[in-house]
Amino acid sequence: MRKNITIAAVVALAMTTAGCTTTGDGGMSGGMKPPSAEARALAEKLTFAENGFVQEQPMQEGGTGRDRLTQDETQKICTDVALSGKPIDDATASKVRALAKASIKYPAGGIKLGDWEKGRVLAWSGFGFRTAHKPDNHKKREPGATCYNCHQLATDRTGGTIGPSLTNYGKIRGSSDEILKYAYDMIYNPNVTFPCTNMPRFGANGVLTEQQIADVMAYLFDPKSLVNK
Repeated sequence: MRKNITIAAVVALAMTTAGCTTTGDGGMSGGMKPPSAEARALAEKLTFAENGFVQEQPMQEGGTGRDRLTQDETQKICTDVALSGKPIDDATASKVRALAKASIKYPAGGIKLGDWEKGRVLAWSGFGFRTAHKPDNHKKREPGATCYNCHQLATDRTGGTIGPSLTNYGKIRGSSDEILKYAYDMIYNPNVTFPCTNMPRFGANGVLTEQQIADVMAYLFDPKSLVNK
């Protein structure tokens, strides 16, 4: 019984945190109300104090499952925004942007494009960081960027529609220093431009390396890339 209560409470909180129960304007969908402070405290208790999830399992990035369940400052702020049922206010947005800006590390030699063919493989790969009964082995295969999960990219395959289409990205926008920096920031930590966005922080969280980001950017910008055909 306790296990079922744990799952129900945490899943409800997780869905709200991830934005699954919010509308585009920040309101709660389907007439649902944000969880109370008591419900949130219960979810925290059941997760951490009562060990509602297996938390000792080693993670690919180091640490354990408990570390993944523990929110950093940005996640805590954005969770509060999501649970409030209101759009993010200017002061909070500025704080999230500042945290994101501080997290971004630029290549020593400046932002450069890598290999678009390698970027293509990364963009269409969802491999990496999965755990449970069959965890991903990063020694045998590098993690992907999962771009396809939310974006349409080159038209030779079908991508997602959660995010904007990236087809003809470089062809339309060019490759000025400003647009390269914008794209790099969006991959590294998109909160610097869109506070509390649902897009992952691939660079800030160490999901993608500096070289992988360069390769994904090449897939978006290189004239030879299928994205721009």
